[in-house]
Amino acid sequence: MRKRPTRAEKTLWQYLRGKRMRGFRFRRQQPIDRYIVDFYCRQAQLVVEVDGSSHDSAEAAEYDEQRTRFLAELGLSVLRFGNEQVIYEIDAVLNTIAEHLPRESP
Repeated sequence: MRKRPTRAEKTLWQYLRGKRMRGFRFRRQQPIDRYIVDFYCRQAQLVVEVDGSSHDSAEAAEYDEQRTRFLAELGLSVLRFGNEQVIYEIDAVLNTIAEHLPRESP
């Protein structure tokens, strides 16, 4: 996935990379224990996932829930957005991410 990001992942990365989000550093396709998350900000302990249609099944939803619980047990907050949200509602997505960052930039 790192070499072939979705359109939504590419779009969101343009706003998160290079400390563009209030000075916070995000990493793309970051390994955390046994999972690889789409975007991760260590300073905020924040994971951002962008989900496509492959996440629509009941089986995928259960996997995502289990994964989110595991990451939460590590002290991480997890935000999930659908591809369509990122592509068509990028301002709302960015505002939600910003709300989960500490007030003080690093």
